[in-house]
Amino acid sequence: MARANDTVAAALEEYAELFAMTGGDAFRVRSYQKAAKAIAGFPEDIAATAVRSVPGVGEAIAKKVEEYLERGSFRQLDDLRGKVPGGVRRLTRIASLGPKKAVFLFQELGIDSPEALAEAIGQGRLKGLKGFGPKTEENLLRGIEQLERTSARVHTGVAMDLAERIIASLSAERIAYAGSLRRMKDTIGDIDILAVGPASLMDDFKSRPYVAEVIASGEKKTSIRTTEGIQVDLRVVPAESWGAAMQYFTGSKEHNVHLREITVKKGWKLSEYGLFDGDRVIAAEREEDIYQALGMPWIPPPLREDGGEITAALRGELPALVTLDDIRGDLHTHTDLTDGIASLEDMVAAARARGHSYYAVTDHAPDLAMQRMTLDKALEQRERLQRLQASHPDMRLLHGTELNIAPDGSVDWPAEVLAGFDVCVASVHSHFTQSREEMTRRFIAACENPHVHIIGHPTTRKIGGRPPVDADWEAVFRAAARTGTAMEIDSFPDRSDLPSDLARLARHHGVKFSIDSDAHAVPHLDNQRFGIGIAQRAWLTADDVINTWPLERLLTFLGR
Repeated sequence: MARANDTVAAALEEYAELFAMTGGDAFRVRSYQKAAKAIAGFPEDIAATAVRSVPGVGEAIAKKVEEYLERGSFRQLDDLRGKVPGGVRRLTRIASLGPKKAVFLFQELGIDSPEALAEAIGQGRLKGLKGFGPKTEENLLRGIEQLERTSARVHTGVAMDLAERIIASLSAERIAYAGSLRRMKDTIGDIDILAVGPASLMDDFKSRPYVAEVIASGEKKTSIRTTEGIQVDLRVVPAESWGAAMQYFTGSKEHNVHLREITVKKGWKLSEYGLFDGDRVIAAEREEDIYQALGMPWIPPPLREDGGEITAALRGELPALVTLDDIRGDLHTHTDLTDGIASLEDMVAAARARGHSYYAVTDHAPDLAMQRMTLDKALEQRERLQRLQASHPDMRLLHGTELNIAPDGSVDWPAEVLAGFDVCVASVHSHFTQSREEMTRRFIAACENPHVHIIGHPTTRKIGGRPPVDADWEAVFRAAARTGTAMEIDSFPDRSDLPSDLARLARHHGVKFSIDSDAHAVPHLDNQRFGIGIAQRAWLTADDVINTWPLERLLTFLGR
């Protein structure tokens, strides 16, 4: 079953945010934010561990965590929720609108939701307010539109955690998630779960603590809304129709329509109960049998978007998609030297436990000033890594850096310093609103830097928080292919960056990729499974991904 760490961390983050919005001391706000980060990144389940053993969690915070684990909240959080309407907190989800401005708008104008803010801007009620000029209003309206597009959906990490918790909580003969989550889309509207089980399964499902509302309930299907606001549909299906039900409810709609067109031409019928020739069952229990009967191999769920996969399958031309088992290492990770929370030693040990053949530590470079990196710190870390290498003979340790791509395309540190790093990931961390032309030149300049190996989280998006930057991606990918610069698939689920459509476009131009965790704590190393989902949706093979390559081939690519 999933760890309690994420829900505890979310509660502390919410408390810190509400505390800041109500004028709380900035030092205490930071202490709760740090504790939330420490708990989220703690490798053990907080529900089965002494809370005080987590670094950064003091007595006062520990008591709140213990109360939360006991009843699902704590008194101080309940009090602040009563003072700040939920809509005001939603205002802070708008890009460029922080907690102080949100509270100011509420106190001065009674604006208590993104919808109310949009209306106030349309009525001209913000005119004359300090800090709310025409450009700010334009950015706020753009942020509200972005929030509206994403608020009804959650990223894969949230959906996967919830689905796995629900599945672990129910006793069934067979149970699995389907729908867009099985297709590994980067955002999920609702979760579909299929099960073979007893008649009591539905009542068991409805009684669980994660259920906030029962939307509809019957013998074969029950829909609930969870405490996180996500709809989950549980369907009980016959064991003999399991494969047909999984195929049907996995989708996509367009993929299924195309399959039905093929079955109709054969005079057959395809439904969630099976593939039929009249009353005769051709296939039903296994998905593979359904596809085989239609003249094609089983199509992996991430490909099922009617993007050419059925035609390729009929021709025997489906790619051998990259899998998690193909991954040999991780080329973008962080430690507590910058914004990570685990030590270098702990991160290396965790990478070894995952069976990696190589592992890169890429802490931030000095132009991201808040991280306070210096060359002396980087060189000292390199020496520590070299000492660790002696005790890890079966895993090559690489010393890297995550550089900052400046507005003009330059990066931190001169060439002679960059030459000392094994791997350089270069990423945009600021000036996200540059024009399309400026951003395109910025990326191309980074690709043309001979010391840059990988462009990190290229679109810079944060799902539900920050829109992607605007660039001529065709031009960027042509430059990356020409210079031999890899594009990263950042596996952190709120980034999922490159998105699959752009990754597929980049592959068309001959670009190689690196599927990285961007881990800031030991549990984050598991993020690569989300990156694999993106890569599969983009039709990538192992040969397209540099961190599936044997060490010698990777080192040749890195120029080492």
